Amino acid sequence: MNHHDAPTVARVLTAALPYIQRYRGKTVVIKYGGNAMTEDALKAGFARDIVLMKAVGIRPIIVHGGGPQIGDLLKRVGKESRFVDGMRVTDAETMDIVEMVLGGLVNKEIVNLINRNGGRAIGLTGKDGPLITATKLHLKPNDERATASEIIDLGHVGEVAEVHSEILNHFGSGDFIPVIAPIGVGVDGASYNINADLVAGRIAEEMKAEKLILLTNTPGVLSHTGELLTGISAARIRELMADGTISGGMLPKIGSALEAVERGVKRAHIIDGRVEHALLLEMFTDEGVGTLIESA
Repeated sequence: MNHHDAPTVARVLTAALPYIQRYRGKTVVIKYGGNAMTEDALKAGFARDIVLMKAVGIRPIIVHGGGPQIGDLLKRVGKESRFVDGMRVTDAETMDIVEMVLGGLVNKEIVNLINRNGGRAIGLTGKDGPLITATKLHLKPNDERATASEIIDLGHVGEVAEVHSEILNHFGSGDFIPVIAPIGVGVDGASYNINADLVAGRIAEEMKAEKLILLTNTPGVLSHTGELLTGISAARIRELMADGTISGGMLPKIGSALEAVERGVKRAHIIDGRVEHALLLEMFTDEGVGTLIESA
């Protein structure tokens, strides 16, 4: 650093101070996915951001996806991926692959990356503890006249029945950074693939998190004309879902954020994971890099 750069660096650090003071000791749940998980520079930046957050007293909890990695392995073994409303149809063979990829390959890569950057990450799935108990999810068409025979069976796809927060309190209150694969366990011992956005939202609720941050491959929530919507209320989000502006694969993500803020999480953020150090920009600057959703 030369003497010309020093004042700029100092201004950046002092501008971040109020945010560091505000969020010290607070829990922030981060859903990690999209390009941020697949591009080397973004992966390294994410790991450093998480370590920095922990170092200044914030308590990050990471819930990760792994859809592209699952899709790649399914393709290699000759299985076709099929989605309904953004959720992967998961038969028994696919569930084995999901567990292998999410609970093994992806989870341990993230843990190792954080540890190599000076953190102390610990990998978990929802089956550990158990952290997440799940029930089988059935999708029903959005038509009150639909019959039981029209209910869509997604196989080993689940929804969160309960999060056992004492496990996360045990790790998060110390030096460890929990990294969670979104796999739940049923009362019968069966494994369930759960949408990572939904898991992150429920964990944020149970942990009374200050923030839920969802990394995605878009700038945030967009209007029908493609304009980024920055600060919006839960009521406005429901309007956008009702008129079809928010649809498809964004529905689980937006639904998770919406439920979280309506159940006590102070703020939810949909941010662009393709932006390097997006987490720090969202946490420690006025402008942020995505969409902020609040209850009112």
